[in-house]
Amino acid sequence: RKTRIVCISDTHNQTPKLPAGDVLIHAGDLTNQGSLSELQKTVRWLERADFEVKIVVAGNHDITLDPPFYTAHKDSWRWPNPQDPSACRDLLLSSPSITYLENETATIKLTSPNGPHTIFTVFGSPCTPKHWNWAFQYAPDAADDVWRHIPDGVDIVVTHTPPQGHCDSGASMGDDDRSGCPGLTKRLWETRPLLNVCGHIHSGRGVEKVRWAGHKAEGLVDHVEVWEDPGKGSKKMSLVDLSYRAKIGRGLGRGGGWSLRGFSDSMDVGVGGQPDAASTGLSLRAEKGGPGVQPQSGDAKSMSTSSLEDFALSQNEAAAQGARVEETVSGQGDIGIGHGDQAVCQMDGALGGNVGREETVVINAAYLGARAAGKAIGFNKPIVVDVELPV
Repeated sequence: RKTRIVCISDTHNQTPKLPAGDVLIHAGDLTNQGSLSELQKTVRWLERADFEVKIVVAGNHDITLDPPFYTAHKDSWRWPNPQDPSACRDLLLSSPSITYLENETATIKLTSPNGPHTIFTVFGSPCTPKHWNWAFQYAPDAADDVWRHIPDGVDIVVTHTPPQGHCDSGASMGDDDRSGCPGLTKRLWETRPLLNVCGHIHSGRGVEKVRWAGHKAEGLVDHVEVWEDPGKGSKKMSLVDLSYRAKIGRGLGRGGGWSLRGFSDSMDVGVGGQPDAASTGLSLRAEKGGPGVQPQSGDAKSMSTSSLEDFALSQNEAAAQGARVEETVSGQGDIGIGHGDQAVCQMDGALGGNVGREETVVINAAYLGARAAGKAIGFNKPIVVDVELPV
């Protein structure tokens, strides 16, 4: 049954009006640095939003939500007053209407009388590849350990970082700089979720339909289709129509078109994690502290809350009301628009419970705009996804 999912990320203290839907997903960077006052403002906005379920992960800017990092590096930022990470985390963990995920999985059952009564599993993680000094980061060689927590059979994966090669471009002037995580791309190939909702790389905002290759020896990706945003330059919603009507050609183009793009295997480029420096025209290998590159916030130089807000806007990132949430076990069977009932061999012995699925739709829902000529290009619309889920 059709379920409407509204996707947003990288709001950085902004509280935009949201389109109506059944489920809200926020893929991290709720704030500029995670102070209690920032989080209180954002949590109030989320709790007032009229969705049956609200799924949230943190991002690298939500510093207090990563207590070990905050304890080690709190003096690198200026705070309005001393911060208590436990109180900050409790805003999200104790919220009656927010499902906060931190490298964990939940089963979501929509039970509102006026809702679609659908069910799906969702994994959420705030983690991003190491770059400078921010919260929830991991070294490149630790990526496999981070992403092995994505269970086989999961339907939706929410990550702050994008997968490398998909909705992660900091490119300008036709360059192909890629800043996502290759380890995440690999795990998505293995688990094949229906959706991967992400953010982090603001200039990568958009949607790609990734058709997976059958065997790793062929590369992970067969081809990629890029979504054409119907909301760009218009008053329309930024809608991605993955419903049954769209699949059989009756969607009348309401969800935008798709175009095939040239593709080089995403596993062949870089280690990921680079902020949105490429949109300034700088090389991804620009020297630390050079112009246009995100400063190393964990050093001796403190940054004020206001300067971080200005920085987020100009430099940008890398440039249950009627519902039930239940714990889930990794390895549940395929649901959604996959074909779990078909007998399909486990190719290379590496594919998980969604082996019958051949596509994953990657959605970078960054709200804050990318940089151009040294200035932020405003804000993006939330991305609305209509998708068929089982009842």
